Amino acid sequence: MRTICSGIAVSLVAGTALAHPHFNKTLTATLAPNVEVTITYNTTPANETHAQTAKVGDFVTPRRPVLKLSAELKTEKATLPAGEYTIGVIKNAEKDWTLALYPGRLQRGDTPDPTKSIRLESMFAADKGTAEHMLIDVTPGHGKFEGKAVLTLHFGGLFLAGVLA
Repeated sequence: MRTICSGIAVSLVAGTALAHPHFNKTLTATLAPNVEVTITYNTTPANETHAQTAKVGDFVTPRRPVLKLSAELKTEKATLPAGEYTIGVIKNAEKDWTLALYPGRLQRGDTPDPTKSIRLESMFAADKGTAEHMLIDVTPGHGKFEGKAVLTLHFGGLFLAGVLA
């Protein structure tokens, strides 16, 4: 009997895993002049509970996505040296967030020091629909970011764009 129950449990878990896959993604973009940006992340489900319970000022990173720069990037508000950064967001208020980069790769259980994060010039929107799984990209900016390269992060109902170049 125990073997039958174990077999059923394994089948249910395996069936759920196959029905709801998650992917490791890598995205590469070349920004002017000759700066390669590589983003690696996992299409984690958009569970906004963690975001809702975050304290104002906290750096929050779902599954620790990484952005790697092959050379220094400068924006009007930030200088980003070549290297690796953990992509995340900083909660400014209940319905206000800033896209940020944390130097290095954060490991599971690390508590990032918010003073070390690099806040990108950001736009936050809650009216871009729902991303059931986290989506990260580098895209041409629009509106006040027209003509700039932006990092975008869409997670549940949260959508952020931050200037990279």
